[in-house]
Amino acid sequence: MQRVLSFASSAQIKAYCSLVKPGIIFGNVVTAIGGFGLASRGHFNIGMFFITLLGLSLIIASGCTFNNYIDRNADQKMARTQNRALAIGKIAPQSALVFASILGLSGAFLLAFCINFLTVGVALFGWVVYVALYSFLKYRTSSGTLIGSIAGATPPVIGYCAVSNQLDLSAFLLFVMIVLWQMPHFYAIALYRLEEYAAALIPVLPVKEGIRKTKIHMLLYTAAFLVSALSLTFFGLTGMVYFWLAAALGIGWLLYAIKGFKAPNDRIWARKMFLFSLVIVTTLCGIIPFSFG
Repeated sequence: MQRVLSFASSAQIKAYCSLVKPGIIFGNVVTAIGGFGLASRGHFNIGMFFITLLGLSLIIASGCTFNNYIDRNADQKMARTQNRALAIGKIAPQSALVFASILGLSGAFLLAFCINFLTVGVALFGWVVYVALYSFLKYRTSSGTLIGSIAGATPPVIGYCAVSNQLDLSAFLLFVMIVLWQMPHFYAIALYRLEEYAAALIPVLPVKEGIRKTKIHMLLYTAAFLVSALSLTFFGLTGMVYFWLAAALGIGWLLYAIKGFKAPNDRIWARKMFLFSLVIVTTLCGIIPFSFG
């Protein structure tokens, strides 16, 4: 009996952990590190650093859980999401809402009382955009991707504000850079998951406007991202190590975007475009704390 209870408990914990989407939390933490490092300029406050990341992670986990609740019916129609805990009824919807609320409130209190009110304000702005806007509008318009990218670009600003306690040009440049990075990143996902999005009736750009138009958008956003990434050095915020690394990776990503117009297999190309995007954002946000102008 004890083994059965232990297994049930373990399975339930695993189910709740899946609601928070650990991969999304990790990705956002990476960009937050870049923002924190840019504001710190070589003088890291380790305690503040970990509290910021914990508070941010709790708020993101809350948003992801609410998003899972909203998506629970559509998730049943997509192969990659049909086994999610809420989609298969492993967790009651009401329980998920309570869990999400506790996570969000915990993260907000932690940032408000241990960091500063500007940081929690930016974090809650991102939460509202993701949960109240993106989670619903993605079913109505292909512009949902852009709305989602606005929410996804707040973590580096949160990291920056935790140290600086101000919104300035540096915060704006970080925000724009991550918005522009996310667009080809998410379009790549939409392309290699095209049939699933169509089945779930989610009007992402390749479903609504076609593959070629999506590739054109990806190329334009990739070029804009390259300019925005290099602008950090143009404005004296990062050093030449970052500049040359951003230039090399950005140009490589741009060339691969161009290659997509002659790709023999759009799904394979989009998958590689997506993986390339992960390498870029992880590398650049990882080098920012060690490269300042």
